[in-house]
Amino acid sequence: MTVATIPSIAASFNLSESELCQQALVSFLREKKRQVLQARLEILARYRADSLAALQTKIAEGAVAEHPAWEDLIVAENLTASLEELDDHLADLRTAQSDRPR
Repeated sequence: MTVATIPSIAASFNLSESELCQQALVSFLREKKRQVLQARLEILARYRADSLAALQTKIAEGAVAEHPAWEDLIVAENLTASLEELDDHLADLRTAQSDRPR
């Protein structure tokens, strides 16, 4: 796709280039969020845990093997941090969109 395509696409949807880029960015971030949520859910499902705390409790009580559960817990915690970052970006975009004059 060339940069010249962006004005054409924006025009075909009756959007400004800025609005098109903003909507594209929101869609991109939502898709990334969906992927991260899915990855975290897969980890929790692997141990039949409904939360990070529940997984941590299962590890501490010996209900699941420490290895690789501890590593998976760390990955899940990192995924949670990624979700928070994605939510922050989405909130920033919502704020920027509401601050724009109509």
